[in-house]
Amino acid sequence: MTPSSDDALLPLEAVRPAQSSKDTKGAPVPAPENPVARVVVDSPLPHLDRPFDYLVPGTMHETAEPGVRVRVRFAGKLVDGFLLERVPESEHEGRLTPLERVVSPERVLTPEIAGLARAVADRYAGTLTDVLRLAVPPRHAKAESEPRKTDPPADSQDQDTSESPPPAPSPSAWDAYPTGSSFLDALRDGRAPRAVWSALPGARGWAGAVAEAVRATLDGGRGAVVVVPDGKDVALADAEFGRLLGPGRHVALTADLGPAERYRRWLRVLRGEVRAVVGTRAAMFAPVAELGLVAIWDDGDDLHAERLAPYPHAREVLGLRAHRTGAGLLIGGYARTAEATQLVASGWARPIVAARTTIRTLAPRVRPAGEDAELAKDQAARQARLPSIAWRALRLGLESGPVLVQVPRRGYLPALACRHCRAPARCVLPPPAPALAFLGRRTRTRNRARKPVSPGRAGADRAGYPGARPSCCGPAGCGPAGCGPAGCGPAGCGPAGCGPAGCGPAGCGPAGWAGAAVSWAAGAQGWPRGPVLPVVRPGGRRLAVPVLRQPAPAGRRHRRQAYGGGARPGLPLRAGADLGT
Repeated sequence: MTPSSDDALLPLEAVRPAQSSKDTKGAPVPAPENPVARVVVDSPLPHLDRPFDYLVPGTMHETAEPGVRVRVRFAGKLVDGFLLERVPESEHEGRLTPLERVVSPERVLTPEIAGLARAVADRYAGTLTDVLRLAVPPRHAKAESEPRKTDPPADSQDQDTSESPPPAPSPSAWDAYPTGSSFLDALRDGRAPRAVWSALPGARGWAGAVAEAVRATLDGGRGAVVVVPDGKDVALADAEFGRLLGPGRHVALTADLGPAERYRRWLRVLRGEVRAVVGTRAAMFAPVAELGLVAIWDDGDDLHAERLAPYPHAREVLGLRAHRTGAGLLIGGYARTAEATQLVASGWARPIVAARTTIRTLAPRVRPAGEDAELAKDQAARQARLPSIAWRALRLGLESGPVLVQVPRRGYLPALACRHCRAPARCVLPPPAPALAFLGRRTRTRNRARKPVSPGRAGADRAGYPGARPSCCGPAGCGPAGCGPAGCGPAGCGPAGCGPAGCGPAGCGPAGWAGAAVSWAAGAQGWPRGPVLPVVRPGGRRLAVPVLRQPAPAGRRHRRQAYGGGARPGLPLRAGADLGT
């Protein structure tokens, strides 16, 4: 009986050609379990932002665990990478490249940090390797090879005193807030409260309250991460943590520690030796096990924004981490930012605010200057640098302590003062009509040749105003001869004077630095005159003139006169000009 065609078929192994010794020679033997490793390679290219499958040799079966640093061959080069996970098989149909070596058996990338890094990269449109570069510090072989502190001696200062922490402070810093005690109770019970905290100003500060929140979290059997703007805040929080938590129960992470010490402290957190971390923005990725609280102080500080790609913000990263792990969140500061207010408005977080009576007691009183009632009492406050209400506040504040004066920018107002008595030079008479006509003629004929105005002509322009003089010498007074007790000639006020066209024997004319023509023209055209402060350079031969906020004149020649060279007779002086002797 002839067999059928189906019965004549042989197994595939029987017809498959045997592999030659050339193909099997030197081939690595796969690991007995989960021989495929998924590795994220250190590549900045966005289209390579995904894990790649590699073969785990049998010799690396014990050391190639998820989270270790590895070296792989990628595009013909040896590159660094992190082993994310091991799976039984790969979707790749071709031959897999084996791992070159395991850099260190330390599992530096935990699954929680790996998932957080992926979420941050997706949120900020970055790559996973860029975020991992921020999350995992560079390896320090000496610090990594040091033995772990398992059972320190009884007389060691680094002994963990977690079983006998210091007593809780009384009264608590959270007693001033109506919902403060419930927030601490939720942390002790293992819940995940999310709050935006408006801290009260005062001598107690914010670090003690944050330390109490961390202690409540540790009492509940979970860990905490606190992020602050700079090293000064880290030192302040570190001292409070040591006082409330006890020695050895927390670590402080800053860039000033150096690579070895920073990596040593980071390993203590990774290995579970400590469960509380305080540091700058890099601490937001601290691998704390069983995270129960993430806190950030002063989230409006620009130091919380990372300077490297993909430029994550510590507040956003901690918010993602709290959402993914089910931990509590505390956003604190003396002022609430717009982002924190949005979290409260959406209901995702709850506010922690003191009562209004407590805020009025501790917070300073703020009164804006420039109100209509104050301006009605003091008309000069419109042009004054410090109005009368500010002077009263300064005087009252100095009776009880120091006073801080904050101004929009630093600087001074240059002015002209007497060489002998340092009194500011001001013209005390109203402007004459000929002076205004003189300025109008000079403006229309700006391209004509100019001649210095003589003291006689300056006096003629001020006809009808006998006894005209600048009021610059205090009780001693100035005669028609000039601005000092010894008098001034036509050349001005000595070495620090104002030029040949200045305060001559006829007083102030339209060509002078403080003449009625210049001063009144500034007020007539709407330019604010403002206060004049006498500023004299010690030992110098030149003085500055009052600042006139005038628009730049048009024309090339007028631009040269306004911004280059000294002042010219018969023209309004430019802002900040210096007059030679």
